Amino acid sequence: MEATAIILSGGRNSRMGKNKAFLPVGGKAIIEQTIAELEPLMTDILVVSNEPEKYRYLGVPLVGDIFPGQGPLSGIHAGLRASRHHHNFIVACDMPFVDRHLVQAMLEMAPGYDVVVPQVGDYLQPLYAIYSKNCLLPIEQCLREDIRKVIAFYHKVRLRYASEKILGQWGDLEKIFYNINTPDELSKAMKFCQKRDRKGGS
Repeated sequence: MEATAIILSGGRNSRMGKNKAFLPVGGKAIIEQTIAELEPLMTDILVVSNEPEKYRYLGVPLVGDIFPGQGPLSGIHAGLRASRHHHNFIVACDMPFVDRHLVQAMLEMAPGYDVVVPQVGDYLQPLYAIYSKNCLLPIEQCLREDIRKVIAFYHKVRLRYASEKILGQWGDLEKIFYNINTPDELSKAMKFCQKRDRKGGS
C-alpha cells in the first residue's frame, strides 16, 4: 500500500527543556532514526512543525499547523491535509524505537478503516497509528470547537484496534511505543540501546 509517514514535531518540550526530536538516542537524533527506519516502507515522509528552519537539513517536506497551538490533533490535521495518500502513518517525534515491520502490519489492517490504533492493555497509542484522509472533517470539527484530545473524533470514523496479541509478534511493545518526555526517560532509552547493542541487534 502506498502511504505517507507523518512525523509530528510541534510540542513545547517543557519537561525536557530542549527539542525532543533532536535528542541523540543510539548515536543519532530521534527524528533522523525515525526517517531512516521508515524510508524503505513509506512512499512519502513529511514533518509537521511550526519551526521549519530547524528541520530543512532532513530533506523531507515540511508543513505547519493550520490550527496552531492546539496540540497533536492539529498536527495530525495538517499532515493529513498535506499528504497525497489516503492512508498515513502518524508518529510523534519523541518515539525512538519505531519499527517499520509493525507499521507495515498496521497498514495491512487499514483497508476499510479510517483509523488503525494500537491497544496495549487499557491504553491506546494514537500517536503511533494509521489515519485515513476521511478523518480530516471530524478532526477539523473538533479543532474548531477547541476539542484537543486526539481520540475525541474516533467515534465518528471507522475504527480498528490493533490488539496486543497481534502487535506482540513484532517485539517488545514497551520499547516500541516508548516515548521520551523527561531526562529520566531519556536515560531509560539509552539503556534500551545499550541492552540492544550487547545483544548485537534490535
